[in-house]
Amino acid sequence: MSNVTVFNPSKAPAFAKRGGPSAIALALTGGASSASGKNISIKGGVFRLISDGKEIASIDDRHLDVVVVGAAPKIGRTFYMGKYEEGKTTSPTCWSADGDKPDASVAEPQHSNCADCPQNIQGSGEGNSRACRFSQRIAVVLANDVGGDALALSLPATSIFGKDDGSGNLPLQAYARWLAAQDIKPEEVVTRMRFDTKAAVPKLFFKTMRWLTDDEFATVETKIDTEHVKKMVTMSFSAPQPQVAPPALEGTRPKASAKKKEVVEESDDSEPEVRKESAPVNAVPKKSGIAATVDAWDTDD
Repeated sequence: MSNVTVFNPSKAPAFAKRGGPSAIALALTGGASSASGKNISIKGGVFRLISDGKEIASIDDRHLDVVVVGAAPKIGRTFYMGKYEEGKTTSPTCWSADGDKPDASVAEPQHSNCADCPQNIQGSGEGNSRACRFSQRIAVVLANDVGGDALALSLPATSIFGKDDGSGNLPLQAYARWLAAQDIKPEEVVTRMRFDTKAAVPKLFFKTMRWLTDDEFATVETKIDTEHVKKMVTMSFSAPQPQVAPPALEGTRPKASAKKKEVVEESDDSEPEVRKESAPVNAVPKKSGIAATVDAWDTDD
């Protein structure tokens, strides 16, 4: 017996019969006008839960069932100068939240508009790719925990554009258009995100699994259009912070009191003799107690 669930658009619950597309539907289909917190990463072709920049869990399954509760209204762009370094988090050299022109905060815009930018030319990146990359941010809740935290997910171009895989799995834009054709809002159904196992880089397909129950939808509605979710799907980057030299101390360094120490010298008759010598004026006294312990921590690898 097959364990594949076939979604039936005709069996719509009462909440799904309200007319007109939602803000999420418009965002996903590109019809609208122009993350802190937890997020999902698809690095390495694995679903990973990230919190405060650290991975706290990973999922072995090749799919993840979610409910979409937010989406950026435009497909953004990011351009990084130089090669990617594993484990290094940096802001892009140039970026655009609307995909039309560089953000006003960008210090080194590559062009006045994205369409004519040299970084948008095919072949400007590695291989035959574009150096400036498309991405779209969405916010989801887990289907088995719709009352839990919303999770941000940034989708690359391979997961946004393209065609289905022949079995009903669609990239994001095609999936959103299919939902719109059925008069279904993304927040009314459980969506399965599945990795394309034939792709060389992490790539997701999307497929509808079932309608939400009335109780589930009532919970999901409380998360839509919240400031928290809006912040999750809004593209923003902090400018690199300049290196600031420590402030100069006022006054002059106090002189250390002269201390006598014994210095052993060899004399002509091979018997060592001892003489007294003053310590350097700026000698630093030896640390003890907690100060020495802190210094030891600082030198640990």
